[in-house]
Formats: sequence, C-alpha cells, structure tokens
Amino acid sequence: MFSFIEKIYLLISVWSAFSIFWANIGYPLSILILGKFIKKENKKLENYFPSVTIMVVAHNEEKVIEKKLQNLLSLDYPKQRLQILVTSDHSDDNTNSIVTEYSCQYDNIRLHKTKERKGKINAQNEGARLVESEFLVMTDANAILSKSAIREIVSSFSSDDIAYVAGRLSYTNFDEQLTSFSENTYWDIETIVRNIESNIQTITAGNGALYAIRTKDYHDFDLIQSHDSAMPLYFSLHNKRAISNMEAIAYEKAGENDADEFKRKVRMARLVWQAILPSFSILNIFKYKWFTYFYLGHRTARYTLWLNHILLFLTSILLMLKSSIFLALFIIQLLIYSIAIFSKLFNIKNKLVNFISYYCMTVLAQLIGVIKTIFRKNKPFWEKAESTR
Repeated sequence: MFSFIEKIYLLISVWSAFSIFWANIGYPLSILILGKFIKKENKKLENYFPSVTIMVVAHNEEKVIEKKLQNLLSLDYPKQRLQILVTSDHSDDNTNSIVTEYSCQYDNIRLHKTKERKGKINAQNEGARLVESEFLVMTDANAILSKSAIREIVSSFSSDDIAYVAGRLSYTNFDEQLTSFSENTYWDIETIVRNIESNIQTITAGNGALYAIRTKDYHDFDLIQSHDSAMPLYFSLHNKRAISNMEAIAYEKAGENDADEFKRKVRMARLVWQAILPSFSILNIFKYKWFTYFYLGHRTARYTLWLNHILLFLTSILLMLKSSIFLALFIIQLLIYSIAIFSKLFNIKNKLVNFISYYCMTVLAQLIGVIKTIFRKNKPFWEKAESTR
C-alpha cells in the first residue's frame, strides 16, 4: 500500500510520464488524426503582386551576405514591387561594405546600420520603421529562398484575418551528419503538424528562415523575444490567424555538430519559462477555439519537458522500492540517459543512438534556458552557429 505522500509521488509520476508522452507522440498523433477528419485548406490569391520589402538582419555575415543578395535579386517577383533592406546589427566585418557595394549597383537595395548591437529584434524594430511597402518579409541571412517564395508567401494573405504567414524551412544537409539528420527528422514531423494546424486554424510558432506580415501589423516586441514564437502568439491572441505556406520554401543548413546545435537550442529556450503559459486567456477555449488546444498541446507540453523529466526521474527513485513498475521505469530512464552520455564520450556513430542523444540534449538545453532566465543571464543577441553558414 502507498502512504499519502507516496500517492502524491504516484500522481506526479503518472502526470509527468503522460506529459512527456503527449509532447512527443500523443499530440502529433492527435493532429494527424484531426487532419484526416477536418478537411480544410487555406486559399491563395492568384496574380497578386503587392509591394514587398524583404528584410535581412545581419551581424557579421560576410560569409553569406553576397550569396543572399544574389538570391534575392533572382527571385521571380516584379522588380519594381520589391525592395531589399539589410539591417546590420552593428557588424564590424565586411558585411556593411558588401551590402553598400550592391546598393550602389541596385536601387532597390539599401542598408540600415544600428548604432549599437542590441540583437535581432532591435534591428527588426528599427528596420520596420523604415518600411513603406504593403508587406514585410523577414528572412535569415543564411537562408536561400526558392524563386517563387515571395510570390507564394504573399498569395496566402487571402483574407483580412490572416496576419502572419510562415514559409517552409528545408534543410539541405540532412544526410551529411548525424546531428543534422536528427534535427531534420524532428523538423519533418514538426512541419507536418504545423501544416495541419495552419489549415484548421492557426500555427503556434513560425521559423526565422522565411515569414511575412502586413507592414501595418508590425508590432515592436521586447528585445529578448523572438518573432518565431512571439508573432504567431501575439496575432492569435488578437483573434488573427498565423498560417503556413508549404510552397514558400527557404533552404538552410542544419547545425552539423552537437556544440553548435546545443548553443542554438539553449538560445531558443531562453523564453521557455514565460512561454509555458504566456497568458491565462489562452485557456478560454470558447474564444480561441482550436488555438487553445494547439498551444497547450504543442507548446506548453513541449516547454515543460525539462520539468517533467526531472519529476519523473525523482519520483521513480522514490517509488522504485514500492513497485516493480517504477523500478523498471527508473532503469529505462537511466539507460536512456546513459546512452546519451556514452554517445558523446565515445563519439558513437549510430542514428538511433544519436537521436536519443539529440533528444536528451534538447531537454537539457531547455533546463539551461530556464536557469538562465531565473538568474537573468539571457541576452538579446548571440553568436551564430558557424556550421550553418
């Protein structure tokens, strides 16, 4: 028999195990099932060519900025309707001089330099104030857009309630390294889930490689935030839709080594604590409908993985002498964490082992992000992952 306190441990353990299952398997599976029953697809506008400004935020991107500009100049979109704005976040390499050379050759390219380095959001806030076009498209300096990307992404603004459209990020090096393979596997599943969410109502997060808004809808966010998570949330809470367009494609390299990928995930996790439940109003299912289910199932469940793994491990230890089930659960967790540790110590090259290690790395990155938030160690800027350039 379990004592009263052991029953509390039992409840915590069961809830933590369920939450981990739901975040990784339950929710994606539920969305796939929903997609089978709710047959909806977002409409597109034909022959729609509004004025567009493409903004690229760059900090010391001399390795990729020229290729980026050449890519943007080659896009299949009316040149007289397209402006290119590079907002340099206090670059001190050759980024500014390269962009300046291009701006002298092409009258639709201009450079804005921030006076000091305050991070990507600040550079975007400053740059957005200079934009006069109807639409503002954001894209990463290392992302290469498909020729039809801009035409596709603006075509998705088929109704006034659509405020944000994310393109599809495709990794070009998914089979070159085990780390990039694991990231691509995760991203493939994520892309399918987001597309179904988009068709039903709204997505809960975008990606920095390619997204668009109406310029009049731009909102200055806090410098520590990220548009990827903040914009879809902001618009959804204001009864607007954030959707995706799978035909608007941006190509990037995934991180090819664990060190780069781990740093990126720690940076992404800097807002995990606040994003678990950023507003109690999300719980109002009568007002937000599917968005409530999407956010709690997709974001909240995922953003609490670090906590649920800790709770499950601790309660398994506390209960393993009372039940063989919890002893087995403790052994399984110990085995998983041991595989992750040994795969790094001995550089084991196996896709399954690396995927386990990748998952554990993601959860650890969340935990570090939360710790940094608690001790106010987060910063609005970061060093880019060189293996993605």
